[in-house]
Amino acid sequence: MLSKTTLSALILSTTFLSSLAHADIKIGVVTSSTGPIALVGIPQKNTVALLPETVAGEKITYIPLDDSSDPTATVKAFKKLIDEDHVDAIIGPSGSPNAMGVIQFAAESGTPMLAPVGTAAVVLPMTEQKKWVFKTTQNDDLIAAALVDQMKQSGVKTLGLMGTADPYGENWAKVMKSLTEKAGIKIVASETFQRQDTSLTGQSLKILMASPDAVLIAAPGSSSVMPETTLKDQGYAGTVYQTHGAALDAFLKLGGKQVEGTILAASLMLVLDEVPDSASKTIASQYVSDYKQRYGENPATFGGNVYDAGLLLANAIPTALKSGQPGTAEFRSALRDALEQTHELAGTQGVYNITPADHSGFDERGRELITVKNGKWALLH
Repeated sequence: MLSKTTLSALILSTTFLSSLAHADIKIGVVTSSTGPIALVGIPQKNTVALLPETVAGEKITYIPLDDSSDPTATVKAFKKLIDEDHVDAIIGPSGSPNAMGVIQFAAESGTPMLAPVGTAAVVLPMTEQKKWVFKTTQNDDLIAAALVDQMKQSGVKTLGLMGTADPYGENWAKVMKSLTEKAGIKIVASETFQRQDTSLTGQSLKILMASPDAVLIAAPGSSSVMPETTLKDQGYAGTVYQTHGAALDAFLKLGGKQVEGTILAASLMLVLDEVPDSASKTIASQYVSDYKQRYGENPATFGGNVYDAGLLLANAIPTALKSGQPGTAEFRSALRDALEQTHELAGTQGVYNITPADHSGFDERGRELITVKNGKWALLH
């Protein structure tokens, strides 16, 4: 006959094993909902409430953390999620510099990281560490190719660049140098700035002195506005192009009449009423509707990047569950492998086809040429 002590221990052990067998799937979410890139991070944080709650009969628990736009705080958040919360995957962070600083921790722990950031440097060139990272925004070269084609068709011969002095702006400068050379467009001036700068007079004057036919501004969120308004204040009359980093309604509000005529390539989310029907349009429309019902306003496309991360994980989880239980290294590894096999998955931003060489997975269906017309986003015709 079992003693009371032995019986109690057996019951506790059985309960523990049972809890392991039915452990929730844990997903960490790190966003910059405060600080300089809050315009990017707030819609991403808000989107967590709209992510799938159950997949394949398994409950998903989301653990949201704010890094205040600070790369050091991002590292602390990632370490907490990995070491203390033992998450199965992490969505985030919001900023490109923040993301570059935590790739090693995702890789060392074998935790899939879905980065809703702009720079392609988080997944290119592919390395042993970066194979744990998946990017839910369009790679720079896909967006840049559309812009350079438009420049060429418009007769642009000379171009000025103004970008952030961080991985986002740096990678854009690299991509544009290659594409413009092939297109016969000469970069006559290239200036950088910090996202938190309060004056860009010096950089703008140097751009103006070079008299380029057009200027491309490579900056995410609210930092995309001041370079353009400063150029306009100083009398620049050429065409201004922006990257998908400027694809948010706050850009229109902050820039006002000075950003009229801006051209960018970005997600169909900005012009849902104008694009033809597609699976992505259906998903994006549902996301926008749900977000607006909950928060009373439309989400920025950056929120859609987190929503798509949730869709990618939901698509991969059933396959991963065949190889391991949530909370185990086997499950995380299988989840990474399943994400890498994503095929023709429609999201709010386009359609994902992820391969070992391409951890973003977008094609031309992930971009539209868009302009600012009468203070609103409109398809460029």
